Amino acid sequence: MDNRDWGIVRATPLFGAMPQDVALSIIGTKPVRVLDKGTLLFQQGEPATSFFVILEGWVKLFRSTPEGTETVVSVFRRGETFAEAAIFLGGRYPVSAATVTSARLLAIDGDVLRRRIIEQPQLALSMLASSSYHLKGLVEQIEQIKSLTAPQRIAAFLVNLAPVSEGSCLIELPYEKTLIAQRLGMKPESLSRALAKLRPLGIRVDRENVSVSDLRLLARFAEATDQTDD
Repeated sequence: MDNRDWGIVRATPLFGAMPQDVALSIIGTKPVRVLDKGTLLFQQGEPATSFFVILEGWVKLFRSTPEGTETVVSVFRRGETFAEAAIFLGGRYPVSAATVTSARLLAIDGDVLRRRIIEQPQLALSMLASSSYHLKGLVEQIEQIKSLTAPQRIAAFLVNLAPVSEGSCLIELPYEKTLIAQRLGMKPESLSRALAKLRPLGIRVDRENVSVSDLRLLARFAEATDQTDD
């Protein structure tokens, strides 16, 4: 890892809450994994041996039914960790994980983290910080699906991706619209209709690029309490 990668690792709730020398000892000298889009990282029910830090790209966590139906549980981006809790939950992954873009990941041995926590119980606070971060994200995701209209959910999604805090900008959608729809709790056709309803706010879609004329206007729309899907 270079200094930029190390900065990403230290900015995570898990590794940012522990001393630097301890973080280094847990990460070890494993090389960064460079993966193509669609690479399966682990499958639901497999022994949980590693957890991951995303240095570049996006990863989805999903569950599959015996009939082959896939439900997206969450999507993670650069600077986030995932699967660390699984190594403490019966030793098996409760979901599957796959890259949805090309990605650079740091895979960390779960046994090493467990041993260090036994040696230094205060490190459990780092795990609590990471778990709290994930729980907060899940609660916010559920709250959005329950309380926001489909156009508002897309507006909030775009605001979160925007490279600026105000003014106009161009946003490149990070992964397929089908997955975006699943992530936001809607069907693909509902996503298209919802995007069309954002046109009066200055939103224009050209394949994977979304042009936003006024980001603050879009943010205010996402936060409004008097919206309906009609």
